[in-house]
Amino acid sequence: MSVMLVVAGISVAVAVALAVTGLSRPRFRPHLSASALLAAGVSMSVTLAHVTGVGRPAPGTDALGMVESVALMVLVGLVIRYAPSRRAVLSAPAAGLAAAVWLLRVFAPASPLEGVGVCAFWGLGVLVAAAVGGYLRFLDVRQERAVADTHLALRLRLAGDLHDYLAHDISEMVAHAQAGQVAGEPLQALERVEAAGQRALSMLDRTLDMLHHDRPLAPSGDLGGIREAAERFSAAGPAPVHLRMDPALVVPPETAALVYRIVIEGMTNIRRHAPGAGRVDLSVSASSGVLEVTMTNDGMVRAPSTRRGGTGLRALASLVQAQGGELTAEAVSDGWSLAARLPLAQSPEWSPASSSPTTRKASAAPSA
Repeated sequence: MSVMLVVAGISVAVAVALAVTGLSRPRFRPHLSASALLAAGVSMSVTLAHVTGVGRPAPGTDALGMVESVALMVLVGLVIRYAPSRRAVLSAPAAGLAAAVWLLRVFAPASPLEGVGVCAFWGLGVLVAAAVGGYLRFLDVRQERAVADTHLALRLRLAGDLHDYLAHDISEMVAHAQAGQVAGEPLQALERVEAAGQRALSMLDRTLDMLHHDRPLAPSGDLGGIREAAERFSAAGPAPVHLRMDPALVVPPETAALVYRIVIEGMTNIRRHAPGAGRVDLSVSASSGVLEVTMTNDGMVRAPSTRRGGTGLRALASLVQAQGGELTAEAVSDGWSLAARLPLAQSPEWSPASSSPTTRKASAAPSA
């Protein structure tokens, strides 16, 4: 057996082994760049030996060379798909060049230009492998971004839930504690603080359960919860809630959850920004396929603080717009008003104005 045939066999064995390992073993892929450089170095050394006349082609060299070239092309595709960009810039061209010039082992060009042309033609396979690897890398990156965007959207929504519901429960606890000090009924105040704390803990448990088990975020709250929230707000004082809502009113669960969230956010803002309010009027009604929610108070709203935050109403306005509705938050005579209009169904009388000035006011209003 010719020495050059043995050398060619070793070269093709190295290229094929590394290509097969890269395809079948994901743990090996961090080392693809170095592996491609190794295979390219061995292949180029064998080719250079033939070109310089150190060795002569032996029977079977052409078949081994084709197999080696295909293995190098596979390595090019794998490096472009999986290797870091900085490393791939060096190793992929090296492996591609080795795959293209192997023909010089068995073909003696009449001129350098002919040799370049032959190698360039065979190198088209390298370009195809590079294109496939690049396309698969693009798909991987796009999938990773989609997953990251989904996780970010979930985290933001969970953060919004925690902001709205926990802020409401905590503000209720503070209000009960303050009322207990003023009214001299510490035991009753502690019981109400405990109840609000239990609701806050329940919300935390629900959120953690969804995070641990990767469960979809289900709507929280309904129209019945609005009446209970109004009663708790009135009990915490000093502003009673005068609720007008038809007990027989039925709306879709998603709409009911959003209405509950609007009411909770409005009540939290009254506690935080209008502690001097003496009356809160809350109306929930439906007519002509439109659900209207209006909350007003007679306490002047405090000027927004300079601390960072204040995204409660802005986030709420986005949720309302997503359901095709509009949210208005504005100052009224001696107080503040929060109003929302939501479509209950496709109705010719409903004309959503998600980009209307009223919606933009909600985005700029002071919020929790």
